[in-house]
Amino acid sequence: MTADDSYGRLDDDDYPAYTMGRAAEMIGTTQGFLRAIGEARLITPLRSEGGHRRYSRYQLRIAARARELVDQGTPIEAACRIIVLEDQLEEAQRINAEYRRAADSSGPSDRPEAQ
Repeated sequence: MTADDSYGRLDDDDYPAYTMGRAAEMIGTTQGFLRAIGEARLITPLRSEGGHRRYSRYQLRIAARARELVDQGTPIEAACRIIVLEDQLEEAQRINAEYRRAADSSGPSDRPEAQ
Protein backbone atom coordinates (compact mmCIF):
# COMPACT_ATOMS: atom_id res chain seq x y z
CA MET A 1 0.00 0.00 0.00
CA THR A 2 1.38 3.40 -0.95
CA ALA A 3 1.07 6.65 0.94
CA ASP A 4 -1.34 7.88 -1.76
CA ASP A 5 -3.59 4.86 -1.10
CA SER A 6 -3.60 5.61 2.63
CA TYR A 7 -4.43 9.28 2.13
CA GLY A 8 -7.26 8.38 -0.23
CA ARG A 9 -8.94 6.48 2.60
CA LEU A 10 -9.17 9.67 4.66
CA ASP A 11 -12.01 10.83 2.41
CA ASP A 12 -13.77 7.45 2.33
CA ASP A 13 -16.92 7.58 4.50
CA ASP A 14 -17.05 3.78 4.58
CA TYR A 15 -13.46 3.14 5.69
CA PRO A 16 -13.49 1.64 9.22
CA ALA A 17 -10.96 4.04 10.73
CA TYR A 18 -12.21 4.44 14.30
CA THR A 19 -11.83 2.12 17.26
CA MET A 20 -14.80 1.60 19.54
CA GLY A 21 -13.32 3.84 22.23
CA ARG A 22 -12.58 6.67 19.79
CA ALA A 23 -15.98 6.29 18.10
CA ALA A 24 -17.80 6.50 21.45
CA GLU A 25 -15.76 9.55 22.40
CA MET A 26 -16.46 11.27 19.08
CA ILE A 27 -20.23 10.98 19.39
CA GLY A 28 -20.34 11.51 23.14
CA THR A 29 -21.65 8.14 24.17
CA THR A 30 -20.47 4.91 25.76
CA GLN A 31 -19.01 1.81 24.23
CA GLY A 32 -22.04 -0.05 25.61
CA PHE A 33 -24.31 2.15 23.50
CA LEU A 34 -22.33 1.24 20.38
CA ARG A 35 -22.58 -2.43 21.30
CA ALA A 36 -26.34 -2.07 21.82
CA ILE A 37 -26.99 -0.52 18.40
CA GLY A 38 -24.77 -3.22 16.92
CA GLU A 39 -26.87 -5.90 18.64
CA ALA A 40 -29.99 -4.17 17.30
CA ARG A 41 -28.36 -4.48 13.85
CA LEU A 42 -28.50 -0.77 13.13
CA ILE A 43 -24.80 -0.81 12.28
CA THR A 44 -22.36 -3.65 11.86
CA PRO A 45 -18.81 -2.54 12.57
CA LEU A 46 -16.01 -4.26 10.73
CA ARG A 47 -13.47 -6.19 12.77
CA SER A 48 -9.72 -5.72 12.79
CA GLU A 49 -7.45 -8.73 12.43
CA GLY A 50 -7.36 -8.85 16.23
CA GLY A 51 -11.18 -8.90 16.40
CA HIS A 52 -11.65 -5.29 17.56
CA ARG A 53 -14.62 -3.31 16.27
CA ARG A 54 -13.85 -0.57 13.75
CA TYR A 55 -16.33 2.13 12.74
CA SER A 56 -16.59 4.30 9.64
CA ARG A 57 -17.65 7.94 9.53
CA TYR A 58 -20.91 6.85 7.92
CA GLN A 59 -21.59 4.48 10.82
CA LEU A 60 -20.75 7.23 13.30
CA ARG A 61 -23.35 9.52 11.72
CA ILE A 62 -25.96 6.77 12.11
CA ALA A 63 -24.89 6.16 15.72
CA ALA A 64 -25.07 9.89 16.45
CA ARG A 65 -28.63 10.00 15.08
CA ALA A 66 -29.56 7.02 17.29
CA ARG A 67 -28.04 8.75 20.30
CA GLU A 68 -30.04 11.89 19.50
CA LEU A 69 -33.30 9.92 19.50
CA VAL A 70 -32.41 8.01 22.67
CA ASP A 71 -31.49 11.27 24.40
CA GLN A 72 -35.00 12.51 23.54
CA GLY A 73 -36.50 9.52 25.36
CA THR A 74 -36.98 7.06 22.50
CA PRO A 75 -36.21 3.43 23.45
CA ILE A 76 -33.11 2.18 21.64
CA GLU A 77 -34.98 -0.48 19.62
CA ALA A 78 -37.51 2.13 18.46
CA ALA A 79 -34.73 4.59 17.64
CA CYS A 80 -33.04 1.99 15.45
CA ARG A 81 -36.31 1.24 13.65
CA ILE A 82 -36.97 4.96 13.08
CA ILE A 83 -33.54 5.38 11.53
CA VAL A 84 -34.05 2.39 9.22
CA LEU A 85 -37.43 3.78 8.13
CA GLU A 86 -35.96 7.26 7.58
CA ASP A 87 -33.28 5.71 5.39
CA GLN A 88 -35.84 3.71 3.39
CA LEU A 89 -37.97 6.81 2.88
CA GLU A 90 -34.99 8.83 1.69
CA GLU A 91 -34.06 6.09 -0.80
CA ALA A 92 -37.65 5.86 -2.09
CA GLN A 93 -37.76 9.64 -2.57
CA ARG A 94 -34.45 9.54 -4.45
CA ILE A 95 -35.74 6.79 -6.76
CA ASN A 96 -39.01 8.67 -7.37
CA ALA A 97 -37.06 11.82 -8.26
CA GLU A 98 -34.98 9.82 -10.76
CA TYR A 99 -38.15 8.43 -12.36
CA ARG A 100 -39.63 11.93 -12.59
CA ARG A 101 -36.48 13.30 -14.24
CA ALA A 102 -36.44 10.40 -16.70
CA ALA A 103 -40.13 10.94 -17.53
CA ASP A 104 -39.63 14.69 -17.96
CA SER A 105 -36.65 14.21 -20.26
CA SER A 106 -38.44 11.65 -22.47
CA GLY A 107 -40.76 14.28 -23.89
CA PRO A 108 -44.52 14.67 -23.96
CA SER A 109 -46.58 12.03 -22.27
CA ASP A 110 -48.27 9.35 -24.37
CA ARG A 111 -51.33 9.67 -22.19
CA PRO A 112 -54.44 11.32 -23.63
CA GLU A 113 -55.24 14.77 -22.33
CA ALA A 114 -58.01 15.03 -19.73
CA GLN A 115 -61.12 16.78 -21.06
